[in-house]
Amino acid sequence: MNAPRLTDTIRIVGAGLLGTSIGLALTKRGLDVVIEDASPANQSLAIDYGAGRASSSSDNPKLVVVCVPPDVTARVVCDELDRYPSAVVTDVASVKVSIQRELETLGADLSRYVGSHPMAGRERGGAISGRADLFVGRPWVIAFDERASSEAVTLVQDLALDLEAAVATATPASHDRAVALVSHVPQLVSSLLAARLVEADLADVALAGQGLRDTTRIAASDPKLWLQILGANSAEVSEVLRAFAADLDLVVEALDDVSAQGSLSKLGRALEAGNRGVERIPGKHGTKATAYSQIVVMIDDKPGELGRLFNEVGDIGVNIEELKLEHSPSSLIGLVELFVMPNEEAPLIAELANRGWRIAG
Repeated sequence: MNAPRLTDTIRIVGAGLLGTSIGLALTKRGLDVVIEDASPANQSLAIDYGAGRASSSSDNPKLVVVCVPPDVTARVVCDELDRYPSAVVTDVASVKVSIQRELETLGADLSRYVGSHPMAGRERGGAISGRADLFVGRPWVIAFDERASSEAVTLVQDLALDLEAAVATATPASHDRAVALVSHVPQLVSSLLAARLVEADLADVALAGQGLRDTTRIAASDPKLWLQILGANSAEVSEVLRAFAADLDLVVEALDDVSAQGSLSKLGRALEAGNRGVERIPGKHGTKATAYSQIVVMIDDKPGELGRLFNEVGDIGVNIEELKLEHSPSSLIGLVELFVMPNEEAPLIAELANRGWRIAG
C-alpha cells in the first residue's frame, strides 16, 4: 500500500457508520485521527474500535470531516470552520444544494468548504457497523463550485484516495440530480415494495426468493435519516418519481387487459428498457456487469463451505469479478453466484465439477 497522501491530523465529527469507518481506515494507515460525537457513548465506542482518539485543546487539524445527519450538517460545518480557521472542512451528507445554501445564509467561508459524498453504506448504522474497507472501490463524489479553493478541493480528494475510493467530481446541483436517480428513488421503491408485505399472508411471504430479497434489502434502512434526505432533495426525487409513475401507469394499464391490442408490446418495451438500463450500470473497474459470465455453485449449509469454495477457485487461478449469495431458511443448501470473465467460465465449471462441486443448471 502506498504512503498516505494526508499527513496532518484529521478531525471527524460524528461517530456513526461513516465517521467510524473513515476513522478506522485512516488510523489503519497510521494517521492521527480525532473523533468526536455529541453522544459520549457513541464516541467511546468508536474510540474503543480504533477509529481515532479523543480531542484535546492542542489539536490543530488541517482537515475536518463532518459526519452528522443532514439537518444539522450545515450548522456543524459552520461551527468547525469558525473553530479551526486554517482547516478545510468537508461533509459526507447525501445532499449538497440545501447544505450549501444554508452555509451561504450563515456567512460561512466557502473557500474552505468542499462538499463530498461517499456512495457507500450499510442498512445498519452506528459505530458498531463501522468497517475500514467500506469505501474501497466505491465512488466518492467531490461536489464543489468556484468558491472552493483548489487547495481545499485537493485535500478532500486526497482523503477519498487514502480511503481507496474512486473519486468523481460534480457541482452540488448535478450531484443532487444524480443521487435522486441512483440512490434516493431506489430507497423509496424498495420501501414501498416491502410495505406490501406487512399485511400479506405469511404463507405467501414464505415463498420469497432472491428477487424479493434483492429488491427490498435497503428497505431496512433508518427511516429517520431518510426523511431528512428526501426532504432535502424533494424536488429532484419527485421529478424522477413522476417519470417512474408514468411508466408504472402504462404497465398497469397493459396488465388490466392483456388481450387488448398493444398491451403485450407495452409490457415488452418496459422489460426491454429495463435490460438496457441494467447494462449501463458499471460493474468492477467500470466494466459492464453484464459482461461477465455467471456460474451458480450449490454448497452445503455448514461451516467452512463458502471459504473452501473461494480457496479452490483461487487455487484454480480464476478471479471472481462479482459475487451474490442466496440462501433460503427452508433449504439445507446455499447458492453462490460467481461472476467471471467469459473465457474463464467453461474451464472453471469443469475444474469445480472435477473437485466435487455441484453446478446448478
